[in-house]
Amino acid sequence: MFKEYYNVIGVMSGTSLDGVDLACIKFNISERWTFEICQTETISYPDNWQDKLNNAIHFTTDELNELNLEYTRYLASIISEFIIKHELSEIDAICSHGHTILHQPQNGFTLQIGNLPLLGELLNYKIVCDFRVQDVQLGGQGAPLVPIGDEILFSEYDYCLNLGGFSNVSFKEKDKRIAFDISPVNTVLNYYANELGFPYDDAGNIAKSGSVDLDLLKQLNEIDYYKAAYPKSLGMEFVNQTIFPLLHSFSINNKDKMRTFVEHIAIQIAAVCIKPNAKLFVTGGGVYNRFLMQRLQLHLSAIDVVIPDDKTIQFKEALIFALLGVLKLRDEVNVLSSVTGAKVNHSSGTIYNELL
Repeated sequence: MFKEYYNVIGVMSGTSLDGVDLACIKFNISERWTFEICQTETISYPDNWQDKLNNAIHFTTDELNELNLEYTRYLASIISEFIIKHELSEIDAICSHGHTILHQPQNGFTLQIGNLPLLGELLNYKIVCDFRVQDVQLGGQGAPLVPIGDEILFSEYDYCLNLGGFSNVSFKEKDKRIAFDISPVNTVLNYYANELGFPYDDAGNIAKSGSVDLDLLKQLNEIDYYKAAYPKSLGMEFVNQTIFPLLHSFSINNKDKMRTFVEHIAIQIAAVCIKPNAKLFVTGGGVYNRFLMQRLQLHLSAIDVVIPDDKTIQFKEALIFALLGVLKLRDEVNVLSSVTGAKVNHSSGTIYNELL
């Protein structure tokens, strides 16, 4: 007999390298799934960790193994400090995504660091983690994993869109939940903001000051990925091998590259969200890019764009990885084959300290 109430911590680190998101979540499953996002915190990465995580895609196997150990210790210390600071008790589990370094589902491979057994040893709580590997082993993309949460917690919306390092969307089609990555977002915009000496483009003001290069925009929109059928997903490999070489080939200033890329993001999202009079639920750090949201609204004039409260905007992914962890503890499906392309629906993740 499973519990009706769960008190868990969701932990997420995204590709935009904003930091580690931690959220204490209370779930109630008495009639239907309901949740409360309680204590939350984002721990920004110091410069040395940003550099390591940015460059890890080029590391050797030995360097990656060492980084994995180091990051697992670092993550354990962050989670431990969060628990102490907020005086959290009666924690059923810590549900942690880790940080994606390599994502190559076409080669049967994905690596999220911070998911070693050491995490369980250092924290001495029940841990549920490493949610992507099993899906790739079952022939899936290993991503996106958030759509099961959209299905369970946010089913009243026609589309659920997240704007983070990448944009991803989920929606119902013929009674099946469909989801995929649409395009890069902050992985590209933050790079050019960094080049100009800023950590990110505050409210989109830098991009707003630039001009659209129509030739670049046309070439971006013609990239093969956008024509490919789903299921499909993106990683930094796509940004480094496809997006940046194209952007770097244009001799225009960074403001114009950012302005053009914002338009590209909005166009690609609008090409997916095509149901008239639909409700689009938007979360993720990109929501705070006011200029991007204005361009998006312009391209989605027939759609009701719904922006939730700040906690949900910022911590939706931590919330949903908390949910994935609880589903795993209950041995219930937490990855949908209609989304990832895996052979079957399945319950993914590794549990440490299961008897605690």
